[in-house]
Amino acid sequence: MRSAETSGVGAKGFGVSDRGHGRAVALAGLLLRPLRKLAAEVSPVTLAIGATAILAAILSVIVDLARTTEDERARQNLLAQIGASAPEALTDSVSGTGLDGVWWRGTGAFGAAFLLMGLTYRRRGSASQGAMSHVEGLLAAIPFGVACWSRAGRLVVCNELYRARLDADGPEGQPGASYHASVKRLVHGGSMRPLSEDDDSRMLELHREDGSCLKIDERPLATGGFVTLVTDVTERRRTDHLLASIREEQRLLARRYHEEKLRAEAASRSKTSFLAHLSHDIRTPLNHIIGFADLMHQQTYGPLGDARYLGYVEAMKLSGERLLSFFASILDLAELESGRKPLKQEPFFVDDLLAAVARRFFGQAQRASIALSLGAPCGAKLMGDRFSLERMVGNIVENAVRFTPHGGRITVSAFAATDGVVLEITDTGIGMSDEQLANLSQPFAFGDAALTRDHSGAGLGIAIARAIAELSGGRLAIDSRMALGTTVAISLPLRGVGRAEAA
Repeated sequence: MRSAETSGVGAKGFGVSDRGHGRAVALAGLLLRPLRKLAAEVSPVTLAIGATAILAAILSVIVDLARTTEDERARQNLLAQIGASAPEALTDSVSGTGLDGVWWRGTGAFGAAFLLMGLTYRRRGSASQGAMSHVEGLLAAIPFGVACWSRAGRLVVCNELYRARLDADGPEGQPGASYHASVKRLVHGGSMRPLSEDDDSRMLELHREDGSCLKIDERPLATGGFVTLVTDVTERRRTDHLLASIREEQRLLARRYHEEKLRAEAASRSKTSFLAHLSHDIRTPLNHIIGFADLMHQQTYGPLGDARYLGYVEAMKLSGERLLSFFASILDLAELESGRKPLKQEPFFVDDLLAAVARRFFGQAQRASIALSLGAPCGAKLMGDRFSLERMVGNIVENAVRFTPHGGRITVSAFAATDGVVLEITDTGIGMSDEQLANLSQPFAFGDAALTRDHSGAGLGIAIARAIAELSGGRLAIDSRMALGTTVAISLPLRGVGRAEAA
């Protein structure tokens, strides 16, 4: 028997040899090669439109040919029935004319199909390139670095800011670059700290050698890849660090202020307590000294002998009384500042209070050749401790009399408003400088001590008056000019009482 090679039996059976099959395949390859090349270059949309147009032209020609053949057959039957003299010649003539029409109409149909293919011709990749250029233009407008990666971790597209953050114009910043190579170059010379991470996305913070700080945000895409967002947060981190340092410094300063305030309050309480105990302990022996000096001055148990002893005893008594008044003022101020001396709350008329103070100092002012006058009545009624407020006004008037030269003037007046009353004591005395006014606001600073060196008094009148005004819910203000005079204004709230009616 012959073998399959010599018998001509191919893989497809008898009658088709391998040589013939190979020639057929080669011929088909030659015919399909241009089509494959065309399919590789032309856009799928263009191929679809062209195939549809050609198929429509083929169907049109087939339908036209069938219709024309049917019409010619009907005509031949009609001529045979009516007995034409030369049916064959007429049939050939008509058939030729019909086939010519089919030919021309088919040519027009295929021409229209190829024209439609030419109008819709697009090369493969031109649409994607247009879309890619559109995406690149969109990414260029974003104010931070953006890079899109494929599912395999290859760079698809990125903007210039991402390349600038990457510090690379080479392969790492071009499409097709590896994700790991790009990240390795991005992290080179710095440290990375994760901020948040889950199954879909993660956020990292990169601190580089040059001091810059980048925030890297990676998020998945619906196509299976992911996008990397790179933001420069250097200035924000510097601002945050600066704010944190400022807050920490403020916290330390607040803590130190609180500690110093507690120390100052404790020292003030200790000082007030010490002065209160000292004043109380000194007043008892001073009372004895004053009493015995008065007894000796009266010579109750016989004459002292020398007349000069009477002057010594009188001076001793006056000095003791002055010292007792001084410690009494210190004790009163200590009690007022410590809050251990509560003020009463009773209604009284302001005009009556000012009139009582004027009567008290009228004789002293007259002996000093000073004009003491009252302002117009205000008719206001206050709620407070009248005794303490009278002492407050008396201390200020006493200072005004003490430091006003002969021929001067002192005016005591009051002005009522809907929410309170202002008491005003004005003099034409020697006045005070700004430094002396500043010292008056400090407790126990004795800002008026320099003025009292040539005058009698302890120098605590303003301090006691200020304490009484503040405990009464008011405020004391002083305005003074050297050689022009001083004005002391005290504002006191009404505290539930309005303008008084006529008595």
